[in-house]
Amino acid sequence: MDLAMMLERGDVLVLTGAGVSTDSGIPDYRGPASVPRTPMTYQEFVATDRAQQHYWARAHVGWSRMRTAEPNTTHRVLAQLEADGVLTGLVTQNIDGLHGRAGHRELVELHGAIDRVICLDCREVTPRVDLQERLTRLNPGWTDREAVSAPDGDVLLEETETFTVAACSSCDGRLKPDVVFFGESVPKPTVAHCFDLVERSASLLVLGSSLHVMSGLRFVRAAAKRGIPVAIVNRGATRGDALATVKLDAGVAETLAEHLTGAPARA
Repeated sequence: MDLAMMLERGDVLVLTGAGVSTDSGIPDYRGPASVPRTPMTYQEFVATDRAQQHYWARAHVGWSRMRTAEPNTTHRVLAQLEADGVLTGLVTQNIDGLHGRAGHRELVELHGAIDRVICLDCREVTPRVDLQERLTRLNPGWTDREAVSAPDGDVLLEETETFTVAACSSCDGRLKPDVVFFGESVPKPTVAHCFDLVERSASLLVLGSSLHVMSGLRFVRAAAKRGIPVAIVNRGATRGDALATVKLDAGVAETLAEHLTGAPARA
């Protein structure tokens, strides 16, 4: 079964990774041109005030750039496929919010969203733009610094000792982006919902993910165990290649343009 046949059959569950957003100017972790790096873990983040200062100093610059990114062809095509009734759902490992901005409605943000902030003490969730404005007032000119962009709204910046961190405006607690850090687990209800989507789908289409982390790979394994077709489109090898019915070592946007945009609408 090729990609066109999967779309003609319908009931396709899509799983997307960072390779979907590179055409919007957002770097990925493991693509051919990516810069090797070790992201801060949740355990490191909560351990010290200095770690939180280092994180927010970089993230303040990074998100000032990421927030200007726009949905690309892939995001728009997937939103149209949803509107046409072809998809069962879409699960994204990305935190950039671009699927939602492209108009996708039935969306599972597996690792959260960078445009929200959560207080680790009172658990209040607030818009990232509010914190960005506060950090800008506390650190005028900080976002003008020269720094190489990195994935997940981060930049490569080492000198962060003079950055002033903002606390929760409600309880003066510790703030963290409302995303799943390395070392954290995806909430169990979210995982259960994704497994249910696999059960209700006729096939699984993986776009732009190396499936390096188990949070996405487990759904590929579940689809293969069910015996439904699994198609993977990604530049380079993935951890799910041995389970794939179809594997294309190619870019996502051009593959969609070639194989998927002609899929029929469904009632």
